Amino acid sequence: MLYPLKFHPILKKTLWGGHRLAYKNENHMETEHIGESWEISAVQERVSVVSNGLLAGNDLQELIEVYMGDLVGDRVYEQFGIEFPLLIKYIDSQADLSIQVHPDDATAKERHNAYGKTEMWYIVDVEKEASLILGFNKPLDQAEYLQKLHQKKLQEILNVEHPHKGDCFFLPSGLVHSIGKGCFIAEIQQTSDITYRIYDYDRKDINGEPRELHTELATNVIDYNYYPNHKIHYAPKDNESVQLIDCPYFTTNLLTFDKNIEKEYIRLDSFVIYMCLQGKFTITTGESEPVEVKQEETVLIPASLKNLTLYPDEYTKVLEIYIDD
Repeated sequence: MLYPLKFHPILKKTLWGGHRLAYKNENHMETEHIGESWEISAVQERVSVVSNGLLAGNDLQELIEVYMGDLVGDRVYEQFGIEFPLLIKYIDSQADLSIQVHPDDATAKERHNAYGKTEMWYIVDVEKEASLILGFNKPLDQAEYLQKLHQKKLQEILNVEHPHKGDCFFLPSGLVHSIGKGCFIAEIQQTSDITYRIYDYDRKDINGEPRELHTELATNVIDYNYYPNHKIHYAPKDNESVQLIDCPYFTTNLLTFDKNIEKEYIRLDSFVIYMCLQGKFTITTGESEPVEVKQEETVLIPASLKNLTLYPDEYTKVLEIYIDD
């Protein structure tokens, strides 16, 4: 019988990572420069493994092979097969990330036999002077972009945002972007690890070599249009779900609650993911043992579980993620 599934986090060391995510390291061997915690992943060589209940020790791909639509939803299984379609992360930036872009599905399929990468960011926490790069600060074309890039003046044409806690941003494939120092972010994205690095402040890797850039690959996937606003505007409401993002790849809602919440997913043909951003809560299904979810933990609700009750221990904030029709 399926039940709410938790997974061992997959920690990724990076040049720009910090130590906030170090507590998730179950062997306690690495505590510095942890940039990402992959909460749920189907990226090859980094497939998530269940940490709770009778299915502990099985990886996500194995579970989909066995449970198919009962786990992910019939429509999702028909489209993606045994590859789970989303990658769920926490990101801790203690230095600026590279300026980068991701390809769309068609380009990624042609070049890498993979999916493209559309994503969203929810700002869980942020330092006072932190910034994000999202797109360009004016209309331009490929020629002007390349001129600025080769003159090392790329930052003159980039749009800089100063995020606040609770801000939400949507990043379609093709959008030039970067996370600045001092951001702690929940990221939801397509299952893809394809990144084209455009500029990296002339930094060197751990071997003292310049970090690889992907100038040619990036140039013809960049969206050169100017967009005046990248932030998602929403009004949170206590004890109900409020939609943040609804796109072909995922739907994400924000749920803030301090009372018991009954969730019904009868009409939804998809798994549901909860990322607990604040507080903690317990999930009951009427069919399995209760599952407690603490702050910065993530849980996957199989598609076959249609009725849940969420019991908060305190004021709790959760991202609710699924794939809609």
